[in-house]
Amino acid sequence: MRSHTYNDTLGSASIMARILNGKALAAEIQRELKDNIANWMSLGHRAPSIRCILVGDDPASHTYVNKKITAARNVGIDAEVIRHDVTISEEMLIAEIEQLNRDSDVDGILVQLPIPENMSERKVCCAVAPEKDVDGFHVTNIGKLCVDMSTLVPATALAVIEMLRRFNIETLGRNAVVVGRSKNVGMPIAMMLHSDNKHENRLGMDATVTICHRYTPKEQLAFFCQNADIIVSATGVPNLIKADMVKPGATVIDVGITRVTDANGKSRLVGDVDYDGVSTVAGAITPVPGGVGPMTVAMLMQNTFQAARSLRDKSLK
Repeated sequence: MRSHTYNDTLGSASIMARILNGKALAAEIQRELKDNIANWMSLGHRAPSIRCILVGDDPASHTYVNKKITAARNVGIDAEVIRHDVTISEEMLIAEIEQLNRDSDVDGILVQLPIPENMSERKVCCAVAPEKDVDGFHVTNIGKLCVDMSTLVPATALAVIEMLRRFNIETLGRNAVVVGRSKNVGMPIAMMLHSDNKHENRLGMDATVTICHRYTPKEQLAFFCQNADIIVSATGVPNLIKADMVKPGATVIDVGITRVTDANGKSRLVGDVDYDGVSTVAGAITPVPGGVGPMTVAMLMQNTFQAARSLRDKSLK
């Protein structure tokens, strides 16, 4: 693994923050993964495989799934989409997931969210076998993460941690604020940031972590952020984090993504962070788009390869 030079500018305002280019880093990781999968297959193993279940015709979901399928095939993963109309019942969907759980030729299963409102997201996600849960949403995988066991980690959370590692951003003893408390993103990010690095999963960052969210009073959110060396925001609230809330030289990771329409009627994607303002204060910042999003896809591919290797090892026991 190559690391990217990052000069810690904490405590000093910069003319413009360093852009943490998630798109370029994701491409680098996928090149590494492609080589690793090729080596794996040269030993006689079949290609890792993933099945993406898509329910309904939500345009954004179709876009996300297509990106995942393209990335998978580019690194040598056998990938297919299983499409269903919104009329499919929860029982039928779960029955299909259980069939994929039993299929020894399938390593990874993901259900593209959101699913229809008449279904239980938790019940459907937990129908996926934990060892094939490449999204990392199963309660077993979340539980293992919380006690520092090796497991499949939610891809977006893992993307944030991998960016901090690869860009050599110091976390030991630093103050970190996670704005967002979702069980699939904010919570696992906070868990890994505060954990130490002495346990089985080796993902701990040894930071001192404060968790805020969209309902934290504005003045309190500003106070916590102003004292943070690292801010990770994952709320889906556009421009929640302003320049006057950021310590000079801090690292700002923007996980949020929202489509907005400007005064001219043009649609665009924005994050939780006021990018133009914050980038004049922060030491490093992720863009939206092109930051955490591409890295999430790369980590999903990494999880799929991890699942394939683990299932192979299990079959040999």
